[in-house]
Amino acid sequence: MTITQLYYVLAVAENQNFTKAAEKCFVTQPTLSMQIQKLEDELDVQIFDRSKKPIELTEVGKKIVTQARNIVNESYRIQDIVDQQKGFIGGEFKLGIIPTVMPTLLPMFLKTFIKKHPKVKLKIEELTTDEIITRINEGHLDAAIAATPLEEENIKERPLFYEPFVCYIPNGHRLFGTKKIDIAELDLDDMLLLEDGHCFREGVLNLCKVFKNHSDDEFQLESGSIETLIKLSNEGLGMTLLPYLHTLDVRETDKQNLHYFSEPSPAREVSIIYHKSELKMQIIQSIQDVITGIVRGAIAFQDVKIISPINKK
Repeated sequence: MTITQLYYVLAVAENQNFTKAAEKCFVTQPTLSMQIQKLEDELDVQIFDRSKKPIELTEVGKKIVTQARNIVNESYRIQDIVDQQKGFIGGEFKLGIIPTVMPTLLPMFLKTFIKKHPKVKLKIEELTTDEIITRINEGHLDAAIAATPLEEENIKERPLFYEPFVCYIPNGHRLFGTKKIDIAELDLDDMLLLEDGHCFREGVLNLCKVFKNHSDDEFQLESGSIETLIKLSNEGLGMTLLPYLHTLDVRETDKQNLHYFSEPSPAREVSIIYHKSELKMQIIQSIQDVITGIVRGAIAFQDVKIISPINKK
């Protein structure tokens, strides 16, 4: 049994196809198939059910893949130990960022990080929280920036900052003249929300449900982007909530529509998250240091109340 064989098994399990797995591993399909067959012969079990289209794992194959992922991750740790010993901060690093954080946070820290650590080759993807969790668990992301807590057994979290919610209330809305908004005044019936799948949406739902009894009504309008929510609100279709960093880019003519909550202000916790195997920790620490140093100057709020992105029933 070799680590290369286990790596091939993981590739086939992910792609459910020998040809695609071979392409991902940069080997020929016969080479990959032969190595997996050798492993199956050695273990005297069938890892894959080749009669299914697409290929599926057998029951014992599922258990083997779980263990193979642990072994392959641990093998990467050897190089990681050497890099840390040498103080080397470089190489490829795959980072996922949720959509409601990406457009505001990335421009704030990326240039500084690249300048400070030119040997790190960042590969950044905008992904939903569910996609991030899956990819971290499967070893396809080194880390991610997401709203927490997530309560995932295999994922560790390091808070970066606490971002307050801000009301965006158009002229003519019942709350437009209110100087400080009380959470109990929120009403889901006139709230514009992001589409299902966005963790910021879950935070808004939790905020309304925790502090005010409300049934699960159908919502008036939903959108895939915060920018669209602002435009819809400007058309008089309802109010919405924004993450604080998004308010920094609001047009001057629209800033009159920004209304803040009474303290403690509801906020979301934004963290850098990674697998419990703790690979590439020197890069994770560097990203954390750069972001916290920059955001500290942008968010001066201290008295906040964290609203979990988890939709508690």
